[in-house]
Parts: sequence; C-alpha cells; structure tokens
Amino acid sequence: MTRYTYPGTPTRRDDGPGAVVFALARAWAAGIIVLIVTEYVQASVVYEHVATPGRMETFGGRMLLIHIPNVVCLALAAWAAARVHREPFRHSLPQHLAATVCVPVVAQLLNMAVQWEEMAAEGLFMSNVVAAVACVAGYAADQLQDDT
Repeated sequence: MTRYTYPGTPTRRDDGPGAVVFALARAWAAGIIVLIVTEYVQASVVYEHVATPGRMETFGGRMLLIHIPNVVCLALAAWAAARVHREPFRHSLPQHLAATVCVPVVAQLLNMAVQWEEMAAEGLFMSNVVAAVACVAGYAADQLQDDT
C-alpha cells in the first residue's frame, strides 16, 4: 500500500507543505540559467566584438549596445522563470509575479551593488528602466503563451 491510497493525501510527491517554495526555487533556477547563458553570449559577442569606445560615447550607441541587449537578457530570464513556474501555483498572482520578476530584480540589485561607485545618473536610471521593461516583457510573453 502506498501513501496515495489514503484519503486526503497529495496526488503528487511534491504537493506537500513545501511545494510552493520548491516551485519558486525551480522557476528561479531556470531564470538564473537563462540569464547566465544570455549574458555570456552578450558579453562575448557584443562587448568583445561590437562595442568600441567610439560607439559607446553616444547615448544611442549605449542604448543599442548595452541597454537593449540587457532588456533582451532579463526579459528572457523572466519569461523562462514564468514558464517553468508550475501549476497550480502560477494561478496565484503574487506567487507567479514573485517567480517571474525575482531573477531580473535581484540581478539589477546585484549590478547596482557591484557598480555603485562608477555608476553615473544615466546608467542608474537606464538600468532600472531596463529591469522594469524586462520584467513587464517577460510576464507579458508568458501571459500571451497562456492565452493561446
């Protein structure tokens, strides 16, 4: 006889009291992996080969070579975390938002902590805008996939 034959027992092994935490941890792990991979590609392709000091002097150059690729990386991480966040926990808006936006927000806080001494007002403002736009884009992409 197994534990599944008793009335009131969870139907899955991971539906116990800590299932919410494990669902969030799994979503965050997926977001972190996607963020690491995309940031590595960004650093090895954009920063190594495309970003020259001359191109980085203008606001448009910084926007094109730093901020837009950062939006893509953070949005993909938020989207991956949201997609991995499993049922039934994704139906709770606070839990699903926590699963979706935690990785980009923590990455932004870490970025600010590491670069605080060298960060200009433009960099501080734009990096926060990038994080906010990426969180919204990742959540919206997840919701669009749920609707289809």
